Amino acid sequence: MDFITWNEKYSVKIQSIDEQHKKLVTIINELYSAMKNGKSREQIGKTLTDLVEYTKYHFSYEEGLLEKAGYGDLIAHKEQHVNFVAKVAETCQKYETGKLFMSIDICNFLQNWLIHHIQGTDQKYSTLLVEKGIK
Repeated sequence: MDFITWNEKYSVKIQSIDEQHKKLVTIINELYSAMKNGKSREQIGKTLTDLVEYTKYHFSYEEGLLEKAGYGDLIAHKEQHVNFVAKVAETCQKYETGKLFMSIDICNFLQNWLIHHIQGTDQKYSTLLVEKGIK
């Protein structure tokens, strides 16, 4: 059973972004599964690194679309992205150096942040991007 199940209520009505959000859900599910099934530190560390790298890619892509569309709240949106990447990168670094053990709390943080960010912050730009013809 997945830790996070994609639900259409998370959709921002932009197919490319929805697909990227689904990929983030998949990576978080992989992290949860690796932790739950007692996978090696290396495998969990790799999944955390994958999460950091894909998150950076996604945020850059999303911010590019928002800039192109003239989204008025782009600076605050970017700030949320920067803070999240910093938090996940710090978690990854602490895990890799043995200062942090993987726990359900980390997965809960990732799940809560992603779902609240999508449903709160991301859905605010949905109408604008749809009106601009961005898919």
